[in-house]
Amino acid sequence: MPSDTGSQSFRPINRAYNTVFRPNRLSLGLVVPLEAYPHSSVPMMEAHLERVRLAEELGFAALWLRDVPFNVPSFGDAGQIFDPFVYLGLLAGQTQRIGLGVASIILPLRHPAHVAKAAASADVLSGGRLLLGVASGDRPQEYPALNMSFADRGDRFRESVAYIGRMAEPFAEFSSALGSPHDMDMLPKPAGGKLPLLITGGSQQHPDWIAANGDGWITYPREVPAQADIVSDYRRRLAEADQPDKPVTQSLYIDLAEDPDARPQPIHLGFRSGIRALREYLRLLEDIGINHVALNLRFNKAPTETTMRQLAEHLLTDFES
Repeated sequence: MPSDTGSQSFRPINRAYNTVFRPNRLSLGLVVPLEAYPHSSVPMMEAHLERVRLAEELGFAALWLRDVPFNVPSFGDAGQIFDPFVYLGLLAGQTQRIGLGVASIILPLRHPAHVAKAAASADVLSGGRLLLGVASGDRPQEYPALNMSFADRGDRFRESVAYIGRMAEPFAEFSSALGSPHDMDMLPKPAGGKLPLLITGGSQQHPDWIAANGDGWITYPREVPAQADIVSDYRRRLAEADQPDKPVTQSLYIDLAEDPDARPQPIHLGFRSGIRALREYLRLLEDIGINHVALNLRFNKAPTETTMRQLAEHLLTDFES
């Protein structure tokens, strides 16, 4: 069940975090690329900037990119193709209000100094609109391509989270397995003084560590009763660790049917349905404490702009940011 703290906001971090996430409320975002590509792993990226601007105009709370270094055939999805930090920079200049999230940067495949520098740059250039999801990675084929070990990625993930956190401090000095900065400072600093770090899935970590070290949690869709138990467990661990309440985000693939009363039919990590069943499902998620849902249109059959407008017309008044 949602937390009952009486607070109207989570502990503030930056502009996006403060507006996208609210206790006991749900907001809606979209996963980029904003197009359907059900029969290919590689999107066309046609009209991608026009659709990004439309998402902001319609009032969606956030856009979400993914970190997919290689097009791995067995994985079956190349994401938005472009490097997430380069693309975040472009989107920062093409938009003014919408949150810019990445779900999620694969920390063991990147040096945390590069992640900290790129993420803080995107945060400052966008006016505090970055939401930084991080994960340990789930595609073993990528690791030998970068001469990295897949087996110890959990250890490197923890070390990277600590390193990135320290980079927000002025002239931080510390020693770690990933480096020991001394007598130097990393610029820019994040717009809100720290990066809003959202941990995805388990990331090879104990749930207590996730509760204590992230600014929120990104998880995957499940049946509502199972999701309710998992969200409740996360918030119980927050309380036991004397942590403030933190937001929970969920992804969801949808295929919006023309018939508004069409009942749900399962698809990969989501369902096809009419708008009414989708609204009912989202209300249930809000009731159990999900704070944000990132909708993915990869398998959507209707024209993308049409679906975006229908979602905005019929849902955003109920789940506005």
